[in-house]
Amino acid sequence: MKQSHLIFNSSIAVQKPETIINRQHPCPFCDIESLTGILDQDGPIIWLKNKFPVLQDAFQTVIIETDECLSELSVYPIEHLQRLLSFGIKHWLNMMDSEEYESVMFFKNHGPMSGGSLRHPHMQIVGLKNINAYEQVSRDQLEGLVIEERNSVQFNLSTKPRIGFFEFNVILSDLKDLSILAEYLQIAAHYVLNHFHRSCTSYNLFFYYIDGDIMVKLIPRFATSPIFIGYGIPQVSNKVSDHVQRIQEVYLAKNKLEETAE
Repeated sequence: MKQSHLIFNSSIAVQKPETIINRQHPCPFCDIESLTGILDQDGPIIWLKNKFPVLQDAFQTVIIETDECLSELSVYPIEHLQRLLSFGIKHWLNMMDSEEYESVMFFKNHGPMSGGSLRHPHMQIVGLKNINAYEQVSRDQLEGLVIEERNSVQFNLSTKPRIGFFEFNVILSDLKDLSILAEYLQIAAHYVLNHFHRSCTSYNLFFYYIDGDIMVKLIPRFATSPIFIGYGIPQVSNKVSDHVQRIQEVYLAKNKLEETAE
Protein backbone atom coordinates (compact mmCIF):
# COMPACT_ATOMS: atom_id res chain seq x y z
CA MET A 1 0.00 0.00 0.00
CA LYS A 2 1.29 3.47 -0.93
CA GLN A 3 2.35 5.48 2.13
CA SER A 4 0.27 8.62 2.68
CA HIS A 5 1.36 9.79 6.16
CA LEU A 6 4.77 10.77 7.51
CA ILE A 7 5.73 9.20 10.82
CA PHE A 8 6.64 11.92 13.35
CA ASN A 9 8.98 10.99 16.19
CA SER A 10 7.58 12.77 19.25
CA SER A 11 10.45 11.58 21.45
CA ILE A 12 12.91 13.59 19.34
CA ALA A 13 10.56 16.54 19.00
CA VAL A 14 10.45 17.23 22.75
CA GLN A 15 14.24 17.71 22.72
CA LYS A 16 14.11 20.54 20.16
CA PRO A 17 14.94 24.05 21.44
CA GLU A 18 12.20 26.68 21.16
CA THR A 19 13.39 30.22 20.43
CA ILE A 20 10.46 31.73 18.53
CA ILE A 21 8.32 32.20 21.62
CA ASN A 22 10.85 31.60 24.40
CA ARG A 23 13.73 33.97 23.69
CA GLN A 24 15.47 32.92 26.93
CA HIS A 25 16.69 29.72 25.29
CA PRO A 26 20.11 30.06 23.62
CA CYS A 27 20.01 29.90 19.83
CA PRO A 28 21.91 26.84 18.50
CA PHE A 29 22.40 28.46 15.08
CA CYS A 30 24.28 31.38 16.62
CA ASP A 31 26.86 29.02 18.14
CA ILE A 32 28.73 28.40 14.89
CA GLU A 33 31.64 26.63 16.58
CA SER A 34 29.33 23.93 17.96
CA LEU A 35 27.55 23.13 14.68
CA THR A 36 27.91 19.56 13.45
CA GLY A 37 26.96 17.73 10.28
CA ILE A 38 27.87 20.63 7.99
CA LEU A 39 27.32 19.67 4.33
CA ASP A 40 28.29 22.92 2.59
CA GLN A 41 28.93 26.56 3.37
CA ASP A 42 29.03 29.89 1.55
CA GLY A 43 30.14 32.52 4.04
CA PRO A 44 27.35 32.96 6.63
CA ILE A 45 25.07 30.58 4.69
CA ILE A 46 25.46 27.06 6.09
CA TRP A 47 23.80 23.80 4.99
CA LEU A 48 23.83 21.07 7.61
CA LYS A 49 22.05 17.94 8.75
CA ASN A 50 19.09 18.58 11.04
CA LYS A 51 20.16 17.73 14.59
CA PHE A 52 16.57 16.73 15.44
CA PRO A 53 15.33 14.50 12.58
CA VAL A 54 11.71 14.07 13.70
CA LEU A 55 10.51 12.53 10.42
CA GLN A 56 10.90 8.82 9.78
CA ASP A 57 12.31 7.64 6.44
CA ALA A 58 13.54 11.13 5.59
CA PHE A 59 16.84 12.97 5.20
CA GLN A 60 16.36 16.28 7.00
CA THR A 61 18.66 19.24 6.43
CA VAL A 62 18.69 22.91 7.40
CA ILE A 63 20.08 26.00 5.68
CA ILE A 64 21.13 28.72 8.13
CA GLU A 65 20.42 31.84 6.08
CA THR A 66 22.52 34.43 7.89
CA ASP A 67 24.59 35.01 11.01
CA GLU A 68 22.14 37.73 12.11
CA CYS A 69 19.71 35.96 14.45
CA LEU A 70 17.01 38.65 14.42
CA SER A 71 17.10 39.37 10.70
CA GLU A 72 14.49 38.22 8.20
CA LEU A 73 14.18 37.60 4.47
CA SER A 74 12.24 40.79 3.74
CA VAL A 75 15.11 42.99 5.00
CA TYR A 76 18.13 41.15 3.59
CA PRO A 77 20.37 43.04 1.18
CA ILE A 78 19.07 41.81 -2.18
CA GLU A 79 22.52 40.48 -3.11
CA HIS A 80 22.48 38.25 -0.01
CA LEU A 81 19.01 36.94 -0.82
CA GLN A 82 20.10 36.11 -4.37
CA ARG A 83 23.14 34.27 -2.98
CA LEU A 84 20.94 32.37 -0.50
CA LEU A 85 18.38 31.34 -3.11
CA SER A 86 21.09 30.24 -5.54
CA PHE A 87 22.70 28.15 -2.78
CA GLY A 88 19.44 26.57 -1.62
CA ILE A 89 17.99 25.87 -5.07
CA LYS A 90 21.26 24.24 -6.16
CA HIS A 91 21.22 21.74 -3.29
CA TRP A 92 17.48 21.12 -3.61
CA LEU A 93 17.77 20.32 -7.33
CA ASN A 94 20.85 18.16 -6.71
CA MET A 95 18.97 16.11 -4.12
CA MET A 96 16.11 15.62 -6.58
CA ASP A 97 18.55 14.63 -9.34
CA SER A 98 20.18 12.03 -7.07
CA GLU A 99 17.06 9.86 -7.37
CA GLU A 100 17.56 8.70 -3.78
CA TYR A 101 14.19 10.07 -2.73
CA GLU A 102 10.57 9.77 -3.76
CA SER A 103 10.41 13.57 -3.45
CA VAL A 104 12.37 16.47 -1.95
CA MET A 105 10.72 19.34 -0.06
CA PHE A 106 12.26 22.81 0.16
CA PHE A 107 10.52 25.27 2.48
CA LYS A 108 10.85 28.02 5.09
CA ASN A 109 8.95 28.87 8.28
CA HIS A 110 8.91 32.36 9.77
CA GLY A 111 7.06 33.54 12.84
CA PRO A 112 5.05 32.04 15.70
CA MET A 113 2.14 30.92 13.49
CA SER A 114 4.35 29.24 10.89
CA GLY A 115 4.89 25.89 12.62
CA GLY A 116 8.60 26.52 13.21
CA SER A 117 10.47 26.40 16.50
CA LEU A 118 13.67 28.46 15.93
CA ARG A 119 13.68 32.23 15.41
CA HIS A 120 17.07 32.31 13.66
CA PRO A 121 16.33 32.58 9.90
CA HIS A 122 16.62 29.20 8.22
CA MET A 123 15.21 27.04 5.44
CA GLN A 124 14.80 23.29 5.25
CA ILE A 125 15.48 20.73 2.52
CA VAL A 126 13.95 17.35 3.30
CA GLY A 127 14.25 14.23 1.17
CA LEU A 128 11.33 11.81 1.61
CA LYS A 129 12.04 8.14 0.97
CA ASN A 130 8.48 6.89 0.45
CA ILE A 131 6.12 9.82 -0.08
CA ASN A 132 5.47 12.06 -3.07
CA ALA A 133 5.14 15.48 -1.46
CA TYR A 134 3.78 16.96 -4.69
CA GLU A 135 0.88 14.56 -5.19
CA GLN A 136 -1.66 17.09 -3.88
CA VAL A 137 -0.02 20.09 -5.58
CA SER A 138 -1.41 21.34 -8.89
CA ARG A 139 -0.16 24.09 -11.15
CA ASP A 140 -3.41 26.05 -10.93
CA GLN A 141 -2.77 26.55 -7.19
CA LEU A 142 0.28 28.61 -8.19
CA GLU A 143 -1.46 30.73 -10.80
CA GLY A 144 -3.54 33.85 -10.28
CA LEU A 145 -3.90 37.57 -10.91
CA VAL A 146 -0.61 38.86 -12.28
CA ILE A 147 1.05 41.53 -10.15
CA GLU A 148 4.04 41.88 -12.46
CA GLU A 149 5.80 39.83 -15.09
CA ARG A 150 9.41 40.41 -16.09
CA ASN A 151 11.59 38.27 -18.38
CA SER A 152 10.91 34.64 -17.40
CA VAL A 153 9.42 35.47 -13.98
CA GLN A 154 5.78 35.96 -13.01
CA PHE A 155 4.59 37.37 -9.67
CA ASN A 156 0.93 36.69 -8.91
CA LEU A 157 -1.73 36.38 -6.22
CA SER A 158 -3.59 33.07 -6.18
CA THR A 159 -7.15 32.79 -7.45
CA LYS A 160 -7.19 29.09 -6.43
CA PRO A 161 -5.17 29.06 -3.19
CA ARG A 162 -4.12 25.79 -1.53
CA ILE A 163 -5.31 26.74 1.96
CA GLY A 164 -7.23 29.92 1.41
CA PHE A 165 -7.64 33.68 1.16
CA PHE A 166 -4.28 35.18 0.04
CA GLU A 167 -1.28 33.26 -1.32
CA PHE A 168 1.54 34.89 -3.28
CA ASN A 169 3.31 32.98 -6.05
CA VAL A 170 6.52 33.57 -8.01
CA ILE A 171 7.13 31.41 -11.08
CA LEU A 172 10.65 31.21 -12.55
CA SER A 173 11.21 29.63 -15.96
CA ASP A 174 14.92 30.43 -16.42
CA LEU A 175 17.53 30.41 -13.63
CA LYS A 176 19.31 33.37 -15.23
CA ASP A 177 16.46 35.48 -13.86
CA LEU A 178 17.03 34.39 -10.25
CA SER A 179 17.60 38.02 -9.22
CA ILE A 180 14.01 38.86 -10.23
CA LEU A 181 12.70 35.88 -8.26
CA ALA A 182 14.57 37.22 -5.21
CA GLU A 183 13.10 40.69 -5.69
CA TYR A 184 9.51 39.43 -5.94
CA LEU A 185 9.85 37.11 -2.93
CA GLN A 186 11.23 39.98 -0.86
CA ILE A 187 8.34 42.21 -1.89
CA ALA A 188 5.81 39.52 -0.96
CA ALA A 189 7.39 38.91 2.46
CA HIS A 190 7.70 42.62 3.23
CA TYR A 191 4.11 43.31 2.16
CA VAL A 192 2.76 40.47 4.31
CA LEU A 193 4.63 41.61 7.42
CA ASN A 194 4.16 45.36 7.00
CA HIS A 195 1.12 46.25 4.86
CA PHE A 196 -1.07 43.18 4.57
CA HIS A 197 -2.70 42.87 8.00
CA ARG A 198 -1.64 44.47 11.25
CA SER A 199 -1.61 41.14 13.11
CA CYS A 200 0.33 39.12 10.52
CA THR A 201 3.69 38.06 11.97
CA SER A 202 4.20 34.76 10.17
CA TYR A 203 4.51 33.14 6.76
CA ASN A 204 5.68 29.98 5.03
CA LEU A 205 7.62 29.65 1.79
CA PHE A 206 7.25 26.50 -0.32
CA PHE A 207 9.34 25.68 -3.38
CA TYR A 208 7.98 23.44 -6.15
CA TYR A 209 9.49 22.11 -9.37
CA ILE A 210 6.68 21.67 -11.90
CA ASP A 211 7.00 21.17 -15.68
CA GLY A 212 10.54 22.55 -15.66
CA ASP A 213 9.59 25.71 -13.74
CA ILE A 214 10.64 26.66 -10.22
CA MET A 215 7.55 27.89 -8.38
CA VAL A 216 7.55 29.50 -4.95
CA LYS A 217 4.44 30.06 -2.85
CA LEU A 218 4.38 32.46 0.10
CA ILE A 219 1.47 31.90 2.49
CA PRO A 220 0.69 34.41 5.26
CA ARG A 221 -0.12 32.41 8.41
CA PHE A 222 -3.02 33.02 10.76
CA ALA A 223 -5.24 30.53 12.58
CA THR A 224 -6.33 28.14 9.81
CA SER A 225 -9.95 28.30 8.72
CA PRO A 226 -12.13 25.61 10.36
CA ILE A 227 -13.80 25.05 6.98
CA PHE A 228 -10.44 24.02 5.56
CA ILE A 229 -9.49 21.94 8.63
CA GLY A 230 -12.77 20.04 8.73
CA TYR A 231 -13.69 19.80 5.05
CA GLY A 232 -10.58 20.67 3.04
CA ILE A 233 -12.37 23.53 1.25
CA PRO A 234 -10.12 26.55 0.54
CA GLN A 235 -11.61 30.04 0.40
CA VAL A 236 -10.47 32.92 -1.79
CA SER A 237 -11.02 36.54 -0.80
CA ASN A 238 -13.06 38.95 -2.91
CA LYS A 239 -10.30 41.52 -2.22
CA VAL A 240 -7.55 39.78 -4.23
CA SER A 241 -7.49 42.45 -6.93
CA ASP A 242 -7.24 45.20 -4.27
CA HIS A 243 -4.03 43.67 -2.92
CA VAL A 244 -2.60 43.29 -6.42
CA GLN A 245 -3.15 47.00 -7.01
CA ARG A 246 -1.72 47.94 -3.61
CA ILE A 247 1.51 46.01 -4.20
CA GLN A 248 1.89 47.56 -7.63
CA GLU A 249 1.50 51.04 -6.13
CA VAL A 250 3.77 50.55 -3.10
CA TYR A 251 6.58 48.46 -4.61
CA LEU A 252 6.44 48.40 -8.40
CA ALA A 253 5.43 51.89 -9.54
CA LYS A 254 9.12 52.75 -9.97
CA ASN A 255 9.57 49.88 -12.43
CA LYS A 256 6.60 51.13 -14.47
CA LEU A 257 8.02 54.65 -14.59
CA GLU A 258 11.40 53.35 -15.75
CA GLU A 259 9.77 51.29 -18.51
CA THR A 260 7.80 54.36 -19.68
CA ALA A 261 10.96 56.48 -19.73
CA GLU A 262 12.70 53.91 -21.92
